[in-house]
Amino acid sequence: MPHILVVDDHRQIRVSVTRFLERSGMRATAAKDAQEMDAKLANGQYDLMVLDVMMPGEDGLSVCRRISAEKRLPIIMLTALGQETDRIVGLEIGADDYLPKPFNPRELLARIKAVLRRTSSEQSEAGELSGRNLRFAGLTLDTDTHVVSDADGNRVQLTSADFRLLTVMLARPRTVLSREQLLDLTAGRSAGPLDRTIDNQISRLRRKIEADPLRPSLISTVRNRGYSLNADVEVIA
Repeated sequence: MPHILVVDDHRQIRVSVTRFLERSGMRATAAKDAQEMDAKLANGQYDLMVLDVMMPGEDGLSVCRRISAEKRLPIIMLTALGQETDRIVGLEIGADDYLPKPFNPRELLARIKAVLRRTSSEQSEAGELSGRNLRFAGLTLDTDTHVVSDADGNRVQLTSADFRLLTVMLARPRTVLSREQLLDLTAGRSAGPLDRTIDNQISRLRRKIEADPLRPSLISTVRNRGYSLNADVEVIA
């Protein structure tokens, strides 16, 4: 059974979410803050974390940045309704998905299952690419360290979200991928009518790998269709 760590300072949310997940066939453990979370992580194995943004002490964004840097486990962030900035920042620093409060537990469960499915697929693909690099447009992606380097030795560290998006596009070079396809492939969920997640992630990735992010040539926008990676890709040892 997947083991989920629920981190939220609101006791009612911790109790209701953990009970719902347990009734849905998962193991669930709760922590009220970052300090208790660290203790749980040190003494247990978890498959995914549900993390609240607003917590006393170390907040959820700081926790997400720290955990994502260590590549320890997938994270779904809980954000206050309307806090779009928190959602964007969370995705930029490595969160796998977000859900605004108040939320339906069934939707949270669906998001958890989607992230776990995608994570399992990524682990399988990572195993196949382990120790190999992907070369494209004069750049090289190290699939183990998530670092992109150029011919001059300049290096850029990708977040987990950057890496997922780039590898999805590298697996489908010169193919137009819609926002809906990209969101499904990177987050395992459907886009809402005002969902700008993919646009924000594309902009961030362009800043890291394009020679001129304001006039992108590597990742192009195809009007009314989506985005395309304009490069041939070579897998090297």
